[in-house]
Amino acid sequence: MKRVTIAEIAERAGVSIGAVSYALNGRPGVSEETRKRIMDIADEIGWRPSLAAKSLSGSRSHSVGLIIARPADTLGVEPFFMRFISGLERELSGHRIALLLQVVEDHRAAIEAMRLCWAERRIDGIVVTDLYAEDTRIPVIEELRIPAVLAGRPRTDARLGAVWTDDTAAVDASVDYLVALGHRRIARVAGLPALDHTQVRIAAFREAMARHGLSEPQVVETDYTAEEGAQATRALLSRRDRPTAILFDNDVMALAAINVAQEMGIAVPGELSIVAGDDSQLCVLVRPALTALSWDIQAYGLHTAQVLLDMIDGRPPRTHQENTARLVIRGSTAAPPPA
Repeated sequence: MKRVTIAEIAERAGVSIGAVSYALNGRPGVSEETRKRIMDIADEIGWRPSLAAKSLSGSRSHSVGLIIARPADTLGVEPFFMRFISGLERELSGHRIALLLQVVEDHRAAIEAMRLCWAERRIDGIVVTDLYAEDTRIPVIEELRIPAVLAGRPRTDARLGAVWTDDTAAVDASVDYLVALGHRRIARVAGLPALDHTQVRIAAFREAMARHGLSEPQVVETDYTAEEGAQATRALLSRRDRPTAILFDNDVMALAAINVAQEMGIAVPGELSIVAGDDSQLCVLVRPALTALSWDIQAYGLHTAQVLLDMIDGRPPRTHQENTARLVIRGSTAAPPPA
């Protein structure tokens, strides 16, 4: 006789597979009415739990989840995530904990994946990256009581662990350096506008410019890709009052900006200074090498894993602040040309 699956129960009940898993495993996440309907259907069609799964139901999965809501092609060229994941793996592997990585398109898909992984007991906790200012994942994590650590600033609307760095201080250092060189027209090419750290960095940039008595700066928001970084650079350099320096939110866009400047016949750093928001091998392979904000991203991943493992072991959530990124001066920055 063919074994009845939870997919069949889900189809009959008109709910997701995740909801069926919650109901059958006695976990929160579905209403009592839905739970009863699912259990009745399961009894009716003769569903029986796997003995192997049942014997393991009270044990840990020995894995943690990292569900990244970014297009897969974007992630493939983003050095930050490779170093962050390397740091996570360095700590997790020492504890014989696996990392379950999923890349999805948006937060709705991330929530569905998170619910399913937790319902099926495939993860013991989760790492949350790319935090939005208003993040729909946070209430779901609290509802399901998933041990979770935020790779970002601590939040007042949730009691979760957090590992973060001072983005404001890093932006201040970049602006102070460029102003000291003599730059007065400084622009910023930022990342995704919904992200919490994008908003923090833009606010810090505007405040730093105002502190130096400079006019309201130009800010262009992008999706972090080389394509949008190039488009933003081309638009800024086509202005009559084009900037003499541009700060980029990552290394990929800064690299694209050097190519655009060369195409437009604008010398770097003679006519345009460029600062990358992340430091990586890309920054030293290009000519001129990129001035960049450098910090230990592998340590960031390692400390994130440590905070999460503590929570999985039953310790209270805690926060850890990484060292502030330092500005590494290279060939892409210099004094601006005479007015």
